[in-house]
Amino acid sequence: DCEQDAPELIVFRGAAHPAVSVYPDPPVQKLVALMLELYGDEWLVIPAMHYRWSVLDQQRDFIFSEFGRMSLPDASRQEQIEVGERTSRMFSGSVPVLGITAETIPAIEAVYLEMLGHLDTHFSQYDFLLGSRPSIGDFGLMGPLYAHLGRDPVPKALMQERAPNVWAWVERMNAPVPLSGEFLDDDEVPATLLPVLQTMCRDQLPDVLDVIRHNALWLEQNPGQNIPRVLGMHPFTTGSATGERYIHSYAQWMFQRAYAHYHSLAAAERAAADALLTAVGGYEALNTAIEHWLERKPGQLELVEGCRQACR
Repeated sequence: DCEQDAPELIVFRGAAHPAVSVYPDPPVQKLVALMLELYGDEWLVIPAMHYRWSVLDQQRDFIFSEFGRMSLPDASRQEQIEVGERTSRMFSGSVPVLGITAETIPAIEAVYLEMLGHLDTHFSQYDFLLGSRPSIGDFGLMGPLYAHLGRDPVPKALMQERAPNVWAWVERMNAPVPLSGEFLDDDEVPATLLPVLQTMCRDQLPDVLDVIRHNALWLEQNPGQNIPRVLGMHPFTTGSATGERYIHSYAQWMFQRAYAHYHSLAAAERAAADALLTAVGGYEALNTAIEHWLERKPGQLELVEGCRQACR
């Protein structure tokens, strides 16, 4: 599963190039980068899948041909479309479990467009999230903002029209300049990122905390076993809408990356992080105790209970 392996692949590759790490050294910047990695990796999949499958009639041939091209790269376009229609069914079928329904779609679109506007303002002033070098947060956002929302015809046109600076960022991310750029001095987090973080803390973090509660209950009932990737459904909120979406156990593992970093900070660094978290509404979530820590084992997608040290 390339999505779930991506964080560890980045760590693995980054170890070979320590001079240009995607993880900022300054503590608050690193916290923000890890939070936005979580947001892109786990939450922006909702608008990404909505704008791919809910408007399929407007981009059908492109979507199916892209799926078909992965299976039969040398086949004709029509053959690729026919194959892609079959091989994509499992993905299109995931829309309801992500919470994408007629009742939630208006809020999903409103939140996405608002977030796109905030990012457009930010990227009108900065090349990347935290300066002139991409961070792990940029890579987390790049997954949905390029692979789905920046490639599929309908959301791509929307991005180009409504958020040209985000589109320019997508192009910069796809054309990296090796060994260039710096993170902002003095552990600065641009004020233009605060609305994005506020949206994340409002919508995603309550969902993650409930995932953690469900993971803990499952572990208590099934000691020593691997946690399934999905543990049923639970309520969620995005913007003005409420619905139900799947309980994705992996969300805890991603959240632990930011959580462990935050709890490793010395007093002065912690105070600066607390000020930021208070401003964006994330203080309570980052200070909620995690009783059952999770880790991944090589070669498996499921999670297992681990110790806190292993998760760091």
